[in-house]
Amino acid sequence: MKILVTGGAGFIGSHVVDAYVAAGHDVLILDSLWSEGGGRRENINPRARFYQLDIRSAEAADLIVAERPEVVNLHAAQHSVKISTDDPRLDAEVNVMGLINLLEACVAAGTRKIIFAGSGATYGTVDKMPIDEHSPQRPQSPYGITKMVTEHYLRYYQQLGLTYTIFRYGNVYGPRQDPTGEAGVIAIFTGRILAKESVRIDWDGEQQKDYVYVGDVARANTLALTAGDNDVFCIASGAGTSVNELYKRLCGIIGYESPIVRAPMRPGDIYLSYFDCAKARNVLGWTPQVDLQQGLTLTVASLR
Repeated sequence: MKILVTGGAGFIGSHVVDAYVAAGHDVLILDSLWSEGGGRRENINPRARFYQLDIRSAEAADLIVAERPEVVNLHAAQHSVKISTDDPRLDAEVNVMGLINLLEACVAAGTRKIIFAGSGATYGTVDKMPIDEHSPQRPQSPYGITKMVTEHYLRYYQQLGLTYTIFRYGNVYGPRQDPTGEAGVIAIFTGRILAKESVRIDWDGEQQKDYVYVGDVARANTLALTAGDNDVFCIASGAGTSVNELYKRLCGIIGYESPIVRAPMRPGDIYLSYFDCAKARNVLGWTPQVDLQQGLTLTVASLR
């Protein structure tokens, strides 16, 4: 089938493109290569067709109408919690107005399905762990708010003929994640430890997140091509890991112990978050296959 992947030169999106190409699909990539967004030319699969366009642009909408993709996979986004708290207007322009621009074009093009890269950040701090699809959404950052708003827009556009699958990701990590960016603690720590530089740990370091390997995420996006219509799925490992534990494991894999610089909590940060992914297992047949130690080893190897 013909599939358009927005953000397909980025960290997660490029792995999704690779999975689609490997499965024999006709894949188009739409990516602005924005310096803050993670899109890189070296991530572009040579067997896909690439268009350097901003999702807010008329040209991006025109491309969808002209190409008429059967599926549009939405991974282009302003993805940093910190950038969203520094500049909420930018966050909303990209994540909401850009989204509406694309969805209007998809309706006009007769697109069958939207696959959306949502986020566990839509939950904020919850009353009970683990988080599942029925947990209340109380986002604590503009980024989480715009990701939650997108879910509501997708339900509205379903009435106009677009089927959707929404993924609420845990903290995705792996090869191609930017070690110099604001988001992605594993990539940032790996880059700094390899360079024998200090590592900043915010809060007390015992805050726990659910880290899921990017290859497992790409596999979920492949399953969603033919399953999970008009439904929402948590995609994560099912276990929490503290920042202090990540630091210790990465130092052990790399063989160097970087000095730690302590810092206060960042606005929008969440202390504890891990997921129950039973619904993805039961409906999509998806379970994570790469455990944390294996995934960290693969990530270190890619950044060396």
